[in-house]
Amino acid sequence: MEVSVSAGPNTRGALKHVLGHLLTPLLMCIGMGLAYLGAFHAPEPHDLRVDVVGSGPATRVLAQSLQDKGAGALDVRTVADRETAVTALREQGSFGAYVPGEKPELLVASGSSDTSAMAVEKVFTEVAAAQDAPLKVTDVAPTASGDPTGQGVFFLLVALSIGAYASVAVIGGAGAVLPMRIRVLLAAGMSFVVSLVGTLFAGPVFHLVDRGLGGVWAMSWLYAAGILLVGVGLHTFLRRWTTLGVMVLFVMLNFTSSGGIYRPELQPGFFGALHAFWNGAGFVEGVRAHVYFGGHDLGGNVIVLALWLLAGAALVAVAGLTEKRRAKAVAGPSVEGAGEEKAEAEEEMEEAVAV
Repeated sequence: MEVSVSAGPNTRGALKHVLGHLLTPLLMCIGMGLAYLGAFHAPEPHDLRVDVVGSGPATRVLAQSLQDKGAGALDVRTVADRETAVTALREQGSFGAYVPGEKPELLVASGSSDTSAMAVEKVFTEVAAAQDAPLKVTDVAPTASGDPTGQGVFFLLVALSIGAYASVAVIGGAGAVLPMRIRVLLAAGMSFVVSLVGTLFAGPVFHLVDRGLGGVWAMSWLYAAGILLVGVGLHTFLRRWTTLGVMVLFVMLNFTSSGGIYRPELQPGFFGALHAFWNGAGFVEGVRAHVYFGGHDLGGNVIVLALWLLAGAALVAVAGLTEKRRAKAVAGPSVEGAGEEKAEAEEEMEEAVAV
């Protein structure tokens, strides 16, 4: 007598389920490729503001020739003296200033962007070489000793972002059954912890900044809290697509437009436009302004971070009202529905951790 053996789970159904979930990493691959390669694959200067110091005819001719030769790459102006040029650099009104003469000098501010300073140096090294003169380079706003390339602030941004958006999946998934007010408190607490970790990295661990650590912590908290609140609010509407949603907002569009590697003057216009109001740019430029430029233009960047935080708070409020309406419309989830929600939450967290 033959004994039948169970064939196990439905292969077709399981395969369909897996293929459905593989759509997420595929979209991430496409999105990351478009964002990162689109932003970073061919950095070229456009409207890069530089000064030529002097007021005579020779100075004006040099400035005009650079403007014409650059064909849109440079935005060249003349300034009367070296002091004016230094002030413009320290207020981030320009990215380089060339002082012509027998011993030509180039003034840069690497604290604003090391890659922009390198682009300017490349241009004026050629100018000095045409005059058979060695070029002296003076950095009027150097970066901290622990961040010689000036890109440490960008990688601090990456650490804060990962801590924040990965927490969104955990709070939204494992904490989906909790009232919205408790999830908001968890988000606030986690943003505080993430900001402290970031501040430790920036200060005593890696010495990315050598002053203004309190301000760096405040901006780290604003940044992380904004991401967490936006993510917790979005989870009500996106569910298992929340991880992809926050990656689009806070990785694909955020890292590429932050100015941490290349400022907008070296990127395509789309990312330059995002740089004006995206939260990553607010953080990176805010830290630079606070640490290297005496707080010049700090207020505008803090406002950007605060507006993202307010947007997150508004989204959470709308999500809370939506959940209340859903709860009234449905008396209570069935046992089967509750099981499906639990499985979905677990899968969401697994996807987030994998990412």
